[in-house]
Amino acid sequence: MVTSPWRAVPARPASVRRRGAVLERAILDAALEQLGTVGWKGLTMEGVAAGAQTGKAAVYRRWPSKEDLVVDALQAGLPRLEGVPDLGGVREDLLALCRQARDAMYSRPGHALRAVIHECDPTQVERFRGVIFAWVVEPTIKLLREVITRGIERGEVRGDAANGYVLDVIPAMMMYRSKMCASEWNDVDLEELIDLLMMPLLRPVAL
Repeated sequence: MVTSPWRAVPARPASVRRRGAVLERAILDAALEQLGTVGWKGLTMEGVAAGAQTGKAAVYRRWPSKEDLVVDALQAGLPRLEGVPDLGGVREDLLALCRQARDAMYSRPGHALRAVIHECDPTQVERFRGVIFAWVVEPTIKLLREVITRGIERGEVRGDAANGYVLDVIPAMMMYRSKMCASEWNDVDLEELIDLLMMPLLRPVAL
């Protein structure tokens, strides 16, 4: 029996053309990926289109500029901080919240946000101020206030501690160390932040 040298090649499955929300999600994911790898300055609409495996026109139809695209990508991707569990003590509650914040900072959307904050000029950063406050700063402050208020009710924390200066300490320190010192905020760092800085600030004044 003679075997033919020609063999049938299996047909490749036709690619599915993505539309609507599926395509938009792919573009937003590609924008976050670009920010995390090449940063704000390296991000291009062409690169995002290639990462999403779509045409550049599909990106520009939805977002006329990379600023518009990045705002939506951050809003869609940034993880929301969950409510802090009541672990029975303000120290443990603060550590749980700091770990949540740390994990959000080093998630893919968190890396993208830091690329925006670190690389944009002041005018560009102003474009993202609403996203940063609404999705990062305000939720963190709200949960910190909740933890400190619980501590006041337990008698662990001085009664006037839930003020703006105290509430700013953890977000400010975590952002400063991340931006200026490239700190990765491991568990030991977080414990020292709470034990050496926050707990002395919060303890009731001894009579």
